[in-house]
Amino acid sequence: MINRALHMVGSFPAGTTADAMNEMLELAGPYLATLPDGETGDRRNWIASVMEGLRAHPDLEVRREGDFAGYDRLLNFRVRRGHRLRGDSLHFGYPETYAEARPVFDAARQAHGRTDLIFQIGLPTGLGMSMFTMGPRGPLLYRRPFSEAIAREISRIRDDAGDDVLVQLEMPAELAFVAMSPAPVRPIVAAWLARTVAALVRLTPEGTRFGLHLCMGDLQHTALFRLHDTGPVVTLLNALAARWPSDHRLELVHAPLAAGEEPPPLDPAFYARLSALRLPPDTRFVAGLLHEGRTADELRSAMTAVEEALGRPVDIAASCGLGRRDREMARTILRQGAQLCGPGVATA
Repeated sequence: MINRALHMVGSFPAGTTADAMNEMLELAGPYLATLPDGETGDRRNWIASVMEGLRAHPDLEVRREGDFAGYDRLLNFRVRRGHRLRGDSLHFGYPETYAEARPVFDAARQAHGRTDLIFQIGLPTGLGMSMFTMGPRGPLLYRRPFSEAIAREISRIRDDAGDDVLVQLEMPAELAFVAMSPAPVRPIVAAWLARTVAALVRLTPEGTRFGLHLCMGDLQHTALFRLHDTGPVVTLLNALAARWPSDHRLELVHAPLAAGEEPPPLDPAFYARLSALRLPPDTRFVAGLLHEGRTADELRSAMTAVEEALGRPVDIAASCGLGRRDREMARTILRQGAQLCGPGVATA
């Protein structure tokens, strides 16, 4: 029987970091290769709390108020007249988040006998952060300072953790750009996006372990856009793999195959274009198809379609973090994943 890893994307609906980590380990521990801190509390809505923290930035002012109740209600900023936004002035708090969660992680993996487990922390790319924070022109005008700041925070975490951390770059903006572009220009768009990601990665220490989380968004458990097939995923991942810096480790790529409240399709045709995916042989593909709207048999059928298209086994995940689901729904997802992974230990 194939041993699969169950990948936890990030958030989990628990009250504390300790509750989140211990529940993930209790329900799916044998199948986890990495473990996030659950992104509990204010962090359940991805970068919303980081964006709120920018209200106090001396070079920024609010352009549009937002309460994050929908994609059209995001808080948005602009640079103050006469000011300049620099990377060394931006601080997002990820090293502090890591430092707070690290002792909890160490205790949890020791208690559960999983000393091989790797700490996982997710961060946005500079392009994504600049777009959601500064609006549609953000990636063109402010991608560089946001990338510099994110790379600096990754470097601080890596300096402390060494190889005992996996950095997950989270990429809803990049996948949206590709998916929403006309098909003939998608490779050009994907190539440009891949160069921006590679530039960010090169600013981090050599040997840093990375995963990529492609995303369709999950604000209020609703996707920002939909995929008609896996073509945009393949186009973007192939561009990223072709331009990935060789001195950094691309350990996994995660593809969303469900979309918020919509479960993954059951038609094998949806997954057929995965046959054109070209990843390094040691890069794991994580199929983001776990969903409370499908039975175990349906999920197994979708997983089989993915593997037949790829021609290799895959790891399993939900399409995004579980923080926008209720606690019991999140438990259902974990049980689904453990059932699909089967007996055995997680892949390394």
